[in-house]
Amino acid sequence: MHIPLADGAQAKTEPTAASTPLANLRVLVVDDNHDAGDSLAMLLEMLGAQAQVARSGAEAIEAFPSYRPSVVLMDIGMPGMNGYEAARTLRSRFPAQPAVLVALTGWGQEDDRRRAREAGFDHHLVKPAEIPALEQLLASIGEKPAD
Repeated sequence: MHIPLADGAQAKTEPTAASTPLANLRVLVVDDNHDAGDSLAMLLEMLGAQAQVARSGAEAIEAFPSYRPSVVLMDIGMPGMNGYEAARTLRSRFPAQPAVLVALTGWGQEDDRRRAREAGFDHHLVKPAEIPALEQLLASIGEKPAD
């Protein structure tokens, strides 16, 4: 049974993944904190992005060439290879696979931001990042034409 719409009314449709601003983004989340990484990946998927989680800098470097992310959200303070080292390695090892690197860290002093830029990060967000700010940043990245 179908009920007709009143004159001038428009049917509401649920947004599809292709209609969301983050639909074309492949995001690699790099965080040694399992809960933080998994939660962020779930949030990104709810916003329409594709997300994969790496638990360390080394794991991010291993996943990067096959996953081919458009964005990497990376914690800085990880044991073993920290985010600075991982960013430098990604930039030097995969120059033909550009990705926007975003430091997502609890370290937010000016010196931390400078070190992030020097390591190859494009953006720096302090944890906990506000969801609207993160979504706006990712949407602006998703709007850029592909190379």
